[in-house]
Amino acid sequence: MEGGPALATEAINAAIAHAHARGGGEVVLPAGRHLSFSIRLLSGVTLRLEEGCVLEAADPALHGGAYDPAEPNPHDLWQDFGHSHWRNSLIWGEDLEDVAILGPGRIDGAGLTREGPGSRWSRQSGEFPLSMAGLSAEAMAELSPAIEAMVGLGNKAIALKRVKRARIEGLTIFRGGHFAVLASGCEDLVLRDLIIDTNRDGLDIDACRDVLVSGCRVNTPNDDAIVLKSSLALGEPIATERVTIERCEVSGFDLGTMLDGTFGRTQQRAPDQDRVTGRIKLGTESNGGFRDIVVRDCRFTRSRGLALEVVDGGTMENVMVERLVMQEVTTAPIFLRVGDRRRGPEGTPVGAMRNIVLREITATDILPDYAATIAGLPDAPIANVTLSNIRLSYRGGGLAGWAERPGDLPEAYPEPSMFGPSPAHGLWARHVDGLKIEKLSIETETPDRRPERLFENVRQTEAS
Repeated sequence: MEGGPALATEAINAAIAHAHARGGGEVVLPAGRHLSFSIRLLSGVTLRLEEGCVLEAADPALHGGAYDPAEPNPHDLWQDFGHSHWRNSLIWGEDLEDVAILGPGRIDGAGLTREGPGSRWSRQSGEFPLSMAGLSAEAMAELSPAIEAMVGLGNKAIALKRVKRARIEGLTIFRGGHFAVLASGCEDLVLRDLIIDTNRDGLDIDACRDVLVSGCRVNTPNDDAIVLKSSLALGEPIATERVTIERCEVSGFDLGTMLDGTFGRTQQRAPDQDRVTGRIKLGTESNGGFRDIVVRDCRFTRSRGLALEVVDGGTMENVMVERLVMQEVTTAPIFLRVGDRRRGPEGTPVGAMRNIVLREITATDILPDYAATIAGLPDAPIANVTLSNIRLSYRGGGLAGWAERPGDLPEAYPEPSMFGPSPAHGLWARHVDGLKIEKLSIETETPDRRPERLFENVRQTEAS
């Protein structure tokens, strides 16, 4: 296949259909630039982008075409537009087995949009972070456009729905739209050695099981880098379980500057008006719960810290996080939250979080506003949390007035900034049934007038 200004969409899809009809095979995109609208994966097919290949997402306004329409989804009430549709993507696959998308080539999502409507949930409390309260109606409309504005547009680089045994390895993805990779309801999924420098989310893994994310570098100043979710996009609560995230690097440098090696620091805030994002997160959508999750040997640079969040029902349990290194942390280095947003059908319960182990974590150059925070609710405390061999070094300089204790804010969107500056400068825990601390070191570069630790309604099992 030859690259160039002509659209390659039909040729790529024909090659994939041909390989599938023969029982499977490999479709190779050679060096050069290949411009395309939606590419439809089929079972048994590997799509390989060779060295020097750039698969460019076409722009409907420039290239005389359109992405596959967003398919109807009767279950789209509880999560945003991007999570609720898959076919409006550069590459998509649905109900498949044994597929792969391999590098070392590059996907350039030049013609994708990073925007999309929020959920159609009528109760808007908790739909958006409190940090966005001051945005104008015009700014909110730009960040969350009407659904009619999405016709013909693509807003994901790669989307997989109910796919078994899939591999995405060795690719580079630049400006991947709302999601560089969205995987929903997949089993036996491997995401390995990916380099992603994108304008919104990096890797979103939703209602999946048996997943390995390994050796990935993900730069996302505007949203989460690697995030696990368990939404209702597939029409039922499905747990995200048996997931390992290892040897990954996440960051919030200026868009494109991880790829070019300049690591720019011009952008200070994400669209939610908090500081740049990056980070690894579980949540916010938690309807199906999370079980048996391991995060290890990862590095965070110029990003928000680790976030574990249950606010839409579901249970998060058996999470092991170990050997993290964080530098230039833009909000709380650790944030555990059980809330009561309950974005889901009538009868959705308050969620639960239990059996969380965080160990061997070093975070330095932490901005002073937000301490490491473990925040349950009075009637739904977080249970059995172990902090072991944790070192937190803050810039310091917090004011005594910041020590005011905020309310529980059960319905608010979960972010460290939801409570305002923390009432402690190192560790703040409230509503925790079983907190075990072994070797926790808290430092400040300059004095901070708040207490180092503040515990409210916390039962400790061991302290040091």
